[in-house]
Parts: sequence; structure tokens; C-alpha cells
Amino acid sequence: MTTPQDELLPGTRRALLHRIALAQSEGRAPSLVAAVVRGGKAVWTAARTSVEGHAPDENVQYRIGSITKTFTAVLVLRLRDEGVLELADPLEKHLPGTGVGEATLAELLAHSGGLAAETPGPWWERTPGSLRPGLADVLGERPSAHPVGRRFHYSNPGYALLGALVEKLRGAPWEEVLRREVLEPLGLRRTTVRAQAPHAGGWAVHPWADVMMPEPLEDLGVMAPAGQLWSTSGDLARFAAFLAEGDDRVLSAGSLREMRTPAAPVEAADVASGYAYCLGMELRHQHGRALVGHTGSLPGFLACLTISLVDDVGAVVLANCTSGPAPFTVAADLVRIVAEAEPRLPAPWEPLREVEPAVLELVGQWYWGTSAFVLRLSADGLVSLEPLTGNGRRSRFRPEEDGTWVGLEGYYAGESLKPVRRPDGSLSHLDLGSFVFTRQPYDEAAPVPGGVDPAGWRGVG
Repeated sequence: MTTPQDELLPGTRRALLHRIALAQSEGRAPSLVAAVVRGGKAVWTAARTSVEGHAPDENVQYRIGSITKTFTAVLVLRLRDEGVLELADPLEKHLPGTGVGEATLAELLAHSGGLAAETPGPWWERTPGSLRPGLADVLGERPSAHPVGRRFHYSNPGYALLGALVEKLRGAPWEEVLRREVLEPLGLRRTTVRAQAPHAGGWAVHPWADVMMPEPLEDLGVMAPAGQLWSTSGDLARFAAFLAEGDDRVLSAGSLREMRTPAAPVEAADVASGYAYCLGMELRHQHGRALVGHTGSLPGFLACLTISLVDDVGAVVLANCTSGPAPFTVAADLVRIVAEAEPRLPAPWEPLREVEPAVLELVGQWYWGTSAFVLRLSADGLVSLEPLTGNGRRSRFRPEEDGTWVGLEGYYAGESLKPVRRPDGSLSHLDLGSFVFTRQPYDEAAPVPGGVDPAGWRGVG
């Protein structure tokens, strides 16, 4: 009996079900629903509930809290890609009069704009948005807690500003722009600003007794871009696939790579825990793998969407309680279970269809001083530089029209790799941001900075 490649094995499904059953039971969640994404689609969904015979399915809405911020960030990146704004623009350029306009759009997206974490006044998540009708009401008299750009400090009001920016530049309400530009193109029909049946109710579970009471479900008003959305495990599975692969109708794969790249100053505690904030997305390290996505919470609800790009596995976890199960830990475990039980099959190796002799001439062993490196050409047309032994700087490089190559990651990201030729056209050396790479250690025939001792290499004595 064979199993279709898009299905999970029975043992894997059983392990996933056991993990969410444990989370719902030990976390004392009224209900918990989860999904796993692989190959761009949901390959497993399940739920556990305290109501017998009434388990939610992938179409039941839960509030997703701050996962909303990722949707808002997508809208801002769309404006950037259209040339309407630059991420380096100060907010004041597009949304004047806020009093915090020196923060750039990138800093607001990355929570490094120095703004306070919460709004002044009563707890905004449990009170009507009508209490905060304008941006001045969510910013208050002291909107900043830190100097701009100096540190990561999570700010919900910062995303209210970004939502207002979208409204100003699009000339339409944030929720209308979101529906038209993201939800409809991606087919997220069950992701809405306000709850639509069937949806879960939000509950507070008593910390010391097995009793619970309902949480208020408030409309967040101008704070909506920071945490208003309702969604389902099915819709978030589709959204996870988009965040991993891109969709040119909404946002390109390149712009999504930018969203997934750390963009905020990291503190020592964050380094130790493996956490970094990107542009509307969180990057965490768990079980030895990098996981990118976002968590969310509002009174009565917990949520997480996370993806391991290397493993091509993502997970969604939703629960309807204020506290209890740890959604990221559960989602990370779901990713780990699938990645370890059914590791991703690599694409079949294929040779290049054609290669220019001048490019092929670059590959092989090179030396930076006495450090040995190898330059390889892969079927995707990129070259990669990596040390032959031990740790060292490594990067892939993309070809440019002028015959140079530009670094894509690490120390050499954005740096130029230039093949330098002799008057007769033969390859002399590589110039990588002023570093000279030669075919032999300190090659006498190459212009090594500082020169080469004319006596050459020698032994002792």
C-alpha cells in the first residue's frame, strides 16, 4: 500500500494529534485547533475540545491577535513595491502631525521606533475602541519610551500608525484595503475584521480551579491593524504558504524574504533565546531550526503561525482561552514532528543547461591570504563561496550584467565580487570588497595588498 506524497504517514498524524491533545488537556483550553502546511498546502488539521462531539474544524473562526500585524506589514510592503513610499521614509513624510513622525516606516514595522508598548488609559484589548477614537488617543501625551532606532521595544500603537498610513495613502479604510489587496487574492474568505459564524467564543479559565467565564469581544477601533482579525486554521494555513513562497498578485517572494529578515536591534536576552523581530514577522530558533511567523493573543484567544523554510513545514495553532497552552511551543513541536518523521525530499539534481566558459573558469579553490575557500556554481546560476575547512565567511552571489557578482547573505551581502583579468584576458584574481582571492596562497603573480616577500615561503632554520 502506498501513501500519496502530499499525505502524512499514520504514525506522523498520530504524533501530531497526541501533541495537540496534550496541549489542550494540560493547558486547560476550551478548544484547540491546529493545522500543518507542507508543499504549499494544508496536509493535516485536527482539534480537541471540552465539548463532546463538537470539535471545531478548519473553518471555525478564532481571534488571531497580533498575527494581524503581519497582514498590515504586507500592505505597507505593497506600497513600497509600488513606489508610493520607501521604508526609510520618516512617518512624518506621509502621515504628518502625529508627534512621533521622526520614526521611519521600517522602524515602526520592526518595533524599533521607540514607541510605548501600549496605549494610555484602560486596557485597550478589553475596552471598546470608541474610547480611543483617534491616533492622539492611542499615542497619549508621552508616546515614546525610548530613542528612535536604538532598541527593539514591541509597540501596538506603532501598528495603529501603520494602519492609518495605509488608509491615508490608499484613500480607503484599512479593512477595505486588506480585503481587496490581500484576503480576496489569496482566497482567505474566512478571515474577517469582525466575527462571522461559526466562530469560537473567548474564555478566561481560572488559574486555580477548573471553571471559566466569557471574555468581552471588543471592536478595537483605530487599533485594529495591530490585532483585530478573526481567522481559521484553514485560512492561516493558506496564508503560511503565501508567506513562504510569495504570490505576485499580493507580494513577491523577494519582498517576503525581506519581511523575514531581522530588522530590529537585538538585546542580549533575545540573542540567548534565539529571538529576533523582522518586518512584521518574528524569527525564533527552536529544536535547532529557524522558525518565522507570528504569535498573537487577545483576551479569550491565543494564536501562532510559524514556518520552517528549510523543512518546508509550517504550523498553525489556535485556542480560545486567555492563557494556558503555549501556542508557539505547540506549533514548533508540530513542525519538528513532521520534519523529523518525514524529512523533506530534496529536488532531483539537474545539470545546468548551458554555462559560459568565463563563469566556469571562476569555480574551484581560491585563497584569501592563507585561508582556503572554494567557489561553486549551482544549477540556479548562483555561485557560492565557502571555506574549505572550519568556520568562515560564506555567501552566495548573484550575477550582474557587467560581469560582476553581488553577495546575497552574511558578511558579503551587497558586496561586489569582481573577476580581474590580465591584459591577455586570463584570470588573475578575484576582488571581493577589496579582499584579493588568489589561486595560490599569496600568489606572487597577483597584486596582493602589502606585497609578497621576494624570498617566498621557507622553513625554520
